[in-house]
Amino acid sequence: MSMNDPISDALTRIRNAQAARLDTVDVRLNKVINAILSILKAEGFISNVLPFKEGATQMAKVELKYANGKGVITGIERVSKPGLRIYRGIDNIKPTLNNLGISIVSTSKGIMTDKDARLENVGGEVICRVW
Repeated sequence: MSMNDPISDALTRIRNAQAARLDTVDVRLNKVINAILSILKAEGFISNVLPFKEGATQMAKVELKYANGKGVITGIERVSKPGLRIYRGIDNIKPTLNNLGISIVSTSKGIMTDKDARLENVGGEVICRVW
């Protein structure tokens, strides 16, 4: 089975596992997904990322985070899709939910949060929003 959008697949797996109150979830790993997971870990949305190999496929076990019995991630959505790419300039990158969430942006200086993109004064493709 070919996968057209591995980023959407990884985000959906995380969203569904959080809704089912699972402790961990396995996602396919590539450079972009690895960068997204690193940002989610640094921002405190997930506990840990443990890469492993399943045959020839790179995978990662994502440890989800809960606070007071509720998932730390209350919402996660893909913004830019393969059929409709969404690009924003530095002036159009707005805070997510009044800085209660983050947007993950792919810029010429790498994949970073919307806050970091504004500090670096670069725009780019808005990959997803997490709150």
